[in-house]
Amino acid sequence: MFGPDVTFLGVERCDLGQPDTFKGADAIIIGAPYDAGATYRGGARFGPKMIRTTDYLPHDSSRPHLALRVDPLKDLRVLDAGDVEMPGMEQRLPLDNLENAVRVATEAGAIPIILGGDHTITWPDVTGVARVVGWGRVSVIHFDAHADTGDVQWGSLIGHGLPMRRLIESGACRGDRFLQIGLRGYWPEPPTLKWMAEQGMRSFEMHEVVQRGLDAVMEEAFEIATDDCDGVFVSVDVDVVDPGTAPGTGTPEPGGLTGRQLLDTVRRIAIDLPVVGIDVVEVSPPYDTAEITAFLANRVVLEMLSGILYRRGGGTWDSIPKTLLEDRL
Repeated sequence: MFGPDVTFLGVERCDLGQPDTFKGADAIIIGAPYDAGATYRGGARFGPKMIRTTDYLPHDSSRPHLALRVDPLKDLRVLDAGDVEMPGMEQRLPLDNLENAVRVATEAGAIPIILGGDHTITWPDVTGVARVVGWGRVSVIHFDAHADTGDVQWGSLIGHGLPMRRLIESGACRGDRFLQIGLRGYWPEPPTLKWMAEQGMRSFEMHEVVQRGLDAVMEEAFEIATDDCDGVFVSVDVDVVDPGTAPGTGTPEPGGLTGRQLLDTVRRIAIDLPVVGIDVVEVSPPYDTAEITAFLANRVVLEMLSGILYRRGGGTWDSIPKTLLEDRL
């Protein structure tokens, strides 16, 4: 909707209104240029364009992963459906358009990868997947500085501080299969925390991540996510990363993960868990510096695609070669 009509790193275009164009797709990129739900700094509507294009390498539909020895854009059928039409209003129309697009991609057997956009979009994203995989059968691993479990935002049930509550209230996903990583700061307030506890949500605050270590936290999260669920949806808000290395976001909160931690963790999720959907949200290019946040978001998508391909080939987290030249001579 905003900027040049380009695809993610040059992958083939598809049209979700024409099934023949995405037949056999392994993953479908969907742009969600929406930031009407933002409460502070806007600009995330321009996120999809920057996530698609920010790279110093040719946009040639090829990205060989050094550590995993796979090329996700070459060896998976990754297509780009372009942007969903999402007029900037706090109404159901843009969200319904997105939910329908995600549902169509999932019904085709592809993994939808949605580029946001503010975090409001996770409500229709997970809902669209759940309508296909099963209502309440999709667990969620949510990376964020904020819980996004508020009830009402400025008199509206729609907003980027509310989508996780909407998902759990609807039954699209279960509260006790909802995992949050990286929470910190000064929100939400006690009543919202009480509601979260009542739903059985498991939130790993940054204090716990630091105290226990990220690996230990993720091992616990993996056990919960795969218990009595058929697939995992991964939602990555770039503000989970410290704004010193990811400044281009709407509600920056100091003290987050490093970019390296995030990339390693999403790669491990893709290798170890049955991922059925992904979104990457809250990239706000007007507040970015030297495109470093957009670079990170682009790499989150590539790490997850690489991990998915590695998993399909029988690879495990422990089977990743220890050195770059191992098994190459």
